[in-house]
Amino acid sequence: MTTIGKLALKSAKAYPNKIAVKDKNVSYTYGELEKRAYALSTYLNQIGLKKGDRIGILMSNRAEHIELDIAVSLAGLVKVPLNYRLHPLEHDYQIEDSGMSLLIGEKELINNIEVEIPSIYVGKDYEDIVKQYYGKSFENEVDEDDLMAIMYTSGTTGNPKGVMLSHRNMVAGAQSLAIACEVDFTDIIGHVAPLTHGANFLSHVAWLYGLTQVVYDKFEPHQFVNHLEQDKVSVIFLVPTMVNLMVQHESFDSSKLKTIKSINMAGAPIAVAKLQEALDKIGTKFVETYGQVEAPMCISIMPRYDLQTHLDSCGRIGPFVDVKIVDDEGREVQRGEIGEITAKGPLVMKGYWNNEKATNETLQDGWLHTGDLGRIDENGYLYIVDRKKEVIISGGVNIYPREVEEVLNKHPYVKETCVIGVPDEKWGENVVAYIVPNGRGEVKDEDLIDLCKNHLASFKKPKEIYIVDSLPKSSYGKILKRELVKKHIGVTK
Repeated sequence: MTTIGKLALKSAKAYPNKIAVKDKNVSYTYGELEKRAYALSTYLNQIGLKKGDRIGILMSNRAEHIELDIAVSLAGLVKVPLNYRLHPLEHDYQIEDSGMSLLIGEKELINNIEVEIPSIYVGKDYEDIVKQYYGKSFENEVDEDDLMAIMYTSGTTGNPKGVMLSHRNMVAGAQSLAIACEVDFTDIIGHVAPLTHGANFLSHVAWLYGLTQVVYDKFEPHQFVNHLEQDKVSVIFLVPTMVNLMVQHESFDSSKLKTIKSINMAGAPIAVAKLQEALDKIGTKFVETYGQVEAPMCISIMPRYDLQTHLDSCGRIGPFVDVKIVDDEGREVQRGEIGEITAKGPLVMKGYWNNEKATNETLQDGWLHTGDLGRIDENGYLYIVDRKKEVIISGGVNIYPREVEEVLNKHPYVKETCVIGVPDEKWGENVVAYIVPNGRGEVKDEDLIDLCKNHLASFKKPKEIYIVDSLPKSSYGKILKRELVKKHIGVTK
């Protein structure tokens, strides 16, 4: 295999005059991108950074993300992408935990942090560095098993953990996504989801083919489709929340997506009813992938042609990972039985940064324990049942929140749902549902209860239903169930 930097350089040699990356402010050819990346890697070496040192990236979506990936790789450094939507105190924690030597980003974001760290502001300071070292080239000896990045988990259950990803992990992820999205040499890749997370894995696919990447700094459902049409984007990564907002907007025009071939939808589960609505409006453009930061993107792949007939599955196992479904004792269960999804292979992380305990708990004999419950059917399709820690136990019986959410999402006036378990003296836990309407009509509790009666066993029905304007979410769009449980318990005491 190879490294991210070497892949990018191959594309630069093959397509020096082709546009490599552009955003609303800049546009660089592959030849220019190569020189800019080399200038940055030379500077990083000149200021004394050594192989393995960590560099933080703190900025919204912009072209610098793309070139810094190459520069950091060439210099043998490790990037630590910080999600710009997080609170400054969360940034402080990740800066200190990673032990980074330098932070590169937007001035208004960097000025909000409390910890002291040498910093470079993108803009004039950054461009002065590129100009000063333009034409120079420094490249370190980098192996595919060297670290490429430390990417922090969303931290929904405590302090986030730094996932250590090697070049091998990143390249395997890129190859998996290229297969999943049916990428070829004619594609144009778009980025609107944060390049500090899922979209970053898709960005590496460009180096396999020498593709143009278009970076968008914000997602506005009513305008975004116009940008896609204008830039002729054919492959893009979107989280389900973005898809829902886009297709449910009153001005949505599917004809604007005629250049789109593959929408890689991942990052959070999507209800079958909402997925069907998106398919009805857009057609067979959706590719579903299931993965984690710990195994980027493609533990399983559901291709476009297969999705319509398997809406409740996340596809078959990806090419760069082996998967076993195991019980609580780690023994593999029979086909069709529910257990924890475990994965092993070049896609799986090296471990958690400075957290041996969590590494040993999560990586056992090389197998990544995902914390997700699932099953594999006789045809090899993987089905996610729920998060292991979110299973509701009521009266000694397991209830999977996602199963109840799927039913509630069938209601035509429901936008999204969240089902949680809350403490109950008699039953241990009760099923509680939070509902966000889509504004098309009135959502009544009795209608939702009837819907559940018609599709679920009686003990699975929500004991309480709350109609709310929104649900608590992480900066990546995932619903924070534990936050909702805390809020619910506090409100109902």
